[in-house]
Amino acid sequence: METVVSGIRSTGNLHLGNYYGALQNFIKMQHEYNCFFFIADLHSLTTHPTPANLHGNVKQVLIEYLAAGIDPEKATIYVQSDVPEVTELYLYLNMNAYMGELERATSFKDKVRANPENVNAGLLTYPVLMAADIIIHKATKVPVGKDQEQHLEMARTFGNRFNRLYNNDYFPEPYAFSFGESLVKIPGLDGKGKMGKSEGEGNAIFLGDTPEAIRKKVMRAVTDSGPTVENQQKPQEIQNLFDLMKVVSTPDTLAHFDELYNKMAIRYGDLKKELAEDMVLATAPIRDRINAIAADTDYLRKVAEMGADKARESASKTIREVREIIGFRKF
Repeated sequence: METVVSGIRSTGNLHLGNYYGALQNFIKMQHEYNCFFFIADLHSLTTHPTPANLHGNVKQVLIEYLAAGIDPEKATIYVQSDVPEVTELYLYLNMNAYMGELERATSFKDKVRANPENVNAGLLTYPVLMAADIIIHKATKVPVGKDQEQHLEMARTFGNRFNRLYNNDYFPEPYAFSFGESLVKIPGLDGKGKMGKSEGEGNAIFLGDTPEAIRKKVMRAVTDSGPTVENQQKPQEIQNLFDLMKVVSTPDTLAHFDELYNKMAIRYGDLKKELAEDMVLATAPIRDRINAIAADTDYLRKVAEMGADKARESASKTIREVREIIGFRKF
């Protein structure tokens, strides 16, 4: 059975983009692959969260992983920092990761431009830690979006470099993996790009949002003054609303509002009200499970401990073998 690895940074609540763009596929994968789904709390340290925020965010992502349908009996769910073998492999890989290639990484250059006062070594070596996350379990399949494909290519580079350096074919090459249908891209409510945690509170519908919060956010979504000719091409902010409706509403509902738009009879207020109610309905089961799981601290602790044990069993085997390959032997 092939191994799949994927992680989500512990930087806030999960949203519809996470669910329809990733978690739904995770839920299907867990039945057919050896899956490791981790909460990337070490990666979040590049932004210096407070201890309270770090702990709270890790707990919330764990709750929402479980509420979305990831089964800890079928997949290994763990907190990254609970597996110290990851940081040991990160150290070994760093010894053969070069400044030039790390500085050329698109994500590093973007972070430097966005936060010139916080250019830390963790940002520079972020792709090395990501590589360690993946190859510690000798994964061959990694569900990633377009924005992470360069990091995955670097993970292959670091694994292959280790193999060449020690004349060994130890690490397999990991590749991007889209399970089943193509990945769904969920737009935000701001009329611009994709839904995201860092794009502002009003851009994303979070899995734990109350019905009232969902309605308020949707009613504030960006629109225009309406079509001026029949069958007019929809501008991005309007297409975004229809794309969201395509995910959460019935085909009949989508067709109804599409016809109204094409006939210049659309009323955006009605469209938004329907979209909001369909989002409330779509998220209701997850929201109920979030509330139930959040109240069960013993269960959360049990899941985290079980996941750490399973992840460490896999990771410690890799580290033992890597140490042997490098030449760290006991006398």
